[in-house]
Amino acid sequence: MGKYTLPEMPYAYDALEPHLDAKTMEIHHSKHHQAYTDKLNAALEQCGADVQNKDIIEILGDLSQVPDAQRGAVNFNGGGFDNHRLFWNNMKPNGGGEPGGAIADAIKASFGSFADFKEKFSSTTATIQGSGWGWLVYNPSSGKVEYKSMPNQTSPRTEKLVPLLGCDVWEHAYYLKYQNKRPDYIAAWWNVVNWDEVEKRFSKAK
Repeated sequence: MGKYTLPEMPYAYDALEPHLDAKTMEIHHSKHHQAYTDKLNAALEQCGADVQNKDIIEILGDLSQVPDAQRGAVNFNGGGFDNHRLFWNNMKPNGGGEPGGAIADAIKASFGSFADFKEKFSSTTATIQGSGWGWLVYNPSSGKVEYKSMPNQTSPRTEKLVPLLGCDVWEHAYYLKYQNKRPDYIAAWWNVVNWDEVEKRFSKAK
């Protein structure tokens, strides 16, 4: 099997200052994301070639194909690997603002307005118990975008949903700068959202 490798960051660790601090970004990427990558590889080594030869996106879309003994590790670390490579590209220097194009229309159709979407996303993600993620997802069965919170590192892909925009609310994502003020972190995160990337994912998902 080809081993997964830690994706390179699309910008410097300090590029999202002052909203997300450089030290947190460095630890988050080089330590936490690296650990998910390594543990995903270790779990897949215990699986048969029928699983090893598939892409992690396909694996997460049907975890029943993973042997029982490795399923939890692949769900957690495979989700952690994929979630984070999406997360880094979800953000960019001088990001934020409101989206345009088809994703803006889809958000308005599902939530009423961008302001209503942002409020729902922020308030619901801030109150996730323990560790997890808040996601804007595309639901192929309804043809609409939806909000979905997911526990720990479990990917929306495990529920047949396409992740478009995710906010990581594990404490390691924000604690050095924001301590226990998760809502302040989420408010700052909106300033670095890469809506161009979200639009690309949405176009591809449809």
